[in-house]
Amino acid sequence: MALTSPRRSALADQVIAQLRNQITSGEWPVGSRIPTEPELVEQLGVARNTVREAVRALAHNGLLDIRQGSGTYVVATSELAGVMHRRFADADPMHVAELRSTLESSAARLAALRRTERDMRQLDALMARRGATWAAGDAEAFVAADATLHLAVVAASHNDVLTELYADLNDVLRDCLREDVGPELRPEELMDHSRLVEAIRAGDAETAAAEAAAHALDCLRERAR
Repeated sequence: MALTSPRRSALADQVIAQLRNQITSGEWPVGSRIPTEPELVEQLGVARNTVREAVRALAHNGLLDIRQGSGTYVVATSELAGVMHRRFADADPMHVAELRSTLESSAARLAALRRTERDMRQLDALMARRGATWAAGDAEAFVAADATLHLAVVAASHNDVLTELYADLNDVLRDCLREDVGPELRPEELMDHSRLVEAIRAGDAETAAAEAAAHALDCLRERAR
């Protein structure tokens, strides 16, 4: 008798979809602990086994990490991001920095040519948030703000493939940024991104590309000192 692929129950699929949406929408950001199993049972109104199956499925796909005695945490924003995070978690930091430099340089060049007024308002707001988190001395909030700014620069390229690829690598890049920044923020070490944003505003593709290319490599050089 030929084997047939078993079908997951429709209810479990619905729970998986709801939990995935909480992650992809940013409601449960990377690094956050999701509600406990009893809390999810109560919120969703489904059986414990259904919740457990859904959480395990998302853990298997790389979006969640189940830590015994601690809880379940979001580790990636998509299945591909989870794969990327696992694949490159132990990659040479210089190789990651070179990849980031290449992607961001290409994106910044395109952003300078294609950015809209809405893009610039977004970049200005994220620049302000980045500065505020640094001034507050909140390292983790700064990492999130800086990573979001860089993603917004890539998004301003209006190249959907480049943006999706960068987003899927974002968790890997954020881990490297976290290492670059360290636990303590010093005012004199804040890397200025204003020249990059102003070059994009001015439509100066060459300067924007050069600024973006230098940032990732400069971070790594600072860490090596």
